[in-house]
Amino acid sequence: MDIDALTFSISRFVEDVRGVVPVAGHASHERLPDGRTILVFRVLEEGRKGDVCVAGPRTQALFKNATGVTRAVILQFKPGWSAQLLGVAASALTDQIVHLEDIWGRSGGDLCLELLAARSLPEMLDRVSHAIALRAHQTFDPASARLARRAIRLLEGDEVRVESVAERLGVTARHLRRAFTESVGIGPKDFARAIRLQRAVGMAATSKDWGRIAADAGYYDQAHLIADFRALVGLTPGAFVKRAGDRGVRFGSCEAEAALHDTPERLGLDFQRPT
Repeated sequence: MDIDALTFSISRFVEDVRGVVPVAGHASHERLPDGRTILVFRVLEEGRKGDVCVAGPRTQALFKNATGVTRAVILQFKPGWSAQLLGVAASALTDQIVHLEDIWGRSGGDLCLELLAARSLPEMLDRVSHAIALRAHQTFDPASARLARRAIRLLEGDEVRVESVAERLGVTARHLRRAFTESVGIGPKDFARAIRLQRAVGMAATSKDWGRIAADAGYYDQAHLIADFRALVGLTPGAFVKRAGDRGVRFGSCEAEAALHDTPERLGLDFQRPT
């Protein structure tokens, strides 16, 4: 067998990896709607315990404080891949935080023990990569997931209307919604809404011209932007920016105290698929 056929790259499934070292064991977690599912490994009680959880896509912002966390590693899956890797529909995880052991069974608990024994971030990622490779080997990629990912590329590009996306893909809007919800966890309209929000938050890091931000991010006008912020974040844009500034949060980041930030490609996470 060609050895190249067994090569597996985690970057196919994961778009962001972040290590977090809380200050004095206190971690402030802020997550905006983004249509992503994340895997979180936490080291608790100064290394004596830990857990691995899956956080599904958010329909509203989550602001959470946690204590007793020594460090954490967060892997953010590319949208449209989590269902194949985790074995459950993405919609079952929407707005949920679930222990990996509740999804994978014993192998989820075993992964947590392996991560606790790891001595470095690259070693932790290698353990996670091995587990993901095994799951990917055991599952298949349904047509609905491939359709959803094609739609995602259009929505993250220059297309904003779900009906237009469906037409370009040669399916009905209803069929697209069904495939999208199953594979991503939220509907395509909610996904497009999250994209606008993330764009506006990113632009607000360098500009306070909300009228220009609204136009560039894809809103009808500034009032539309403010209404979406209130609905999705629970704050006005100005209040959100002030809150983030007071706490030193990096715009667009889901964690306040990011100790390092490397993409899977930079970490070189290519390895052999387990047999």
